[in-house]
Amino acid sequence: MQTTSVLIQSLCVPCFNRCRYCLLSWNGRLEGTDWDRSVRLAKRYLKEIRARQPELSAAFAFGYSMEHPDLRAAIRTLHSLGSPMADFLQCDGMQMRNEEACRALMEMLREEGIRRLNFTVYGSPEYHDAFAGRRGDHALLMRMMHAAREFRIPFSTGIPVTRENIGQVEESVGLLRNLGSERISLFIPHEEGRGWSLRHIRLREQDMSHLSPETRSLLNRALYRTEGDWLSEPPPVENSRMILISLRPETIETYEGTDALTAIRETEELDERNSASFPDFRTLSEMYGDPAGRQLYRFRDLQAHYRRRYAAEHDLHLYDVTDERQSGSRRY
Repeated sequence: MQTTSVLIQSLCVPCFNRCRYCLLSWNGRLEGTDWDRSVRLAKRYLKEIRARQPELSAAFAFGYSMEHPDLRAAIRTLHSLGSPMADFLQCDGMQMRNEEACRALMEMLREEGIRRLNFTVYGSPEYHDAFAGRRGDHALLMRMMHAAREFRIPFSTGIPVTRENIGQVEESVGLLRNLGSERISLFIPHEEGRGWSLRHIRLREQDMSHLSPETRSLLNRALYRTEGDWLSEPPPVENSRMILISLRPETIETYEGTDALTAIRETEELDERNSASFPDFRTLSEMYGDPAGRQLYRFRDLQAHYRRRYAAEHDLHLYDVTDERQSGSRRY
């Protein structure tokens, strides 16, 4: 297993939504170390990684949202650290802004060299607001997209698709095209974080018949396949991983007292122990798989689905390396 990239993260900025499938299970409580302390450590770690393991891709990012209290200064810091986030902003969960404030935001982003934005739309205005957990969120995204187009900042959009909102997708795609979205992607929500609550409305292959051929093409069917399709062929080989170092109040002193390569190695060991606690995918699929299953999954989501069942059945209480609120890993 080869580590190819390292992301240093601090969840030190609030999100204004409470989305039903929140990967980070946002509950209104910040779990990251404060900004200044996080940046100081990130600068040192990035310097050490680039000097001692330059083959690793390394970056710093923050969350839960991009609504930093001094976003201009934060973007400049990200630029100085060579972070991809300095060029691409995910604009979900931002604070409410009227049309004038949206224009001011986009003007600032253009001045700071932001190259692309991304927005997530869950369906009709009423459904979107309910899913996002905030009244008026759909209208806010529309204002922000209008402003982005005015200031010529390219943006892309994503629509998570379930059996619950499939009937709203065509209209949403048409709206986003009219607003100028350069790329529209459909995706199947994960089951991580609060996404577990959506497992009963996971999209099935037959549900795609509600969409036009053009709209169906917006879902990457090489990435999202039925459970039966995944089980009918040898599983993909995962030989690479990303290491996530999450700076939290309970871990920051430990990280400040060590070097970056030690922190990476210790997180790799967490990844190895976690992986060794489960049978391989083929064994799990024989235990829990449905060869006739027509629900659509990414491979990693299906594997995680089986692992969750195995852990519950065998009363395993493991450190979850895929919980992106804490340090961990992603294999691919």
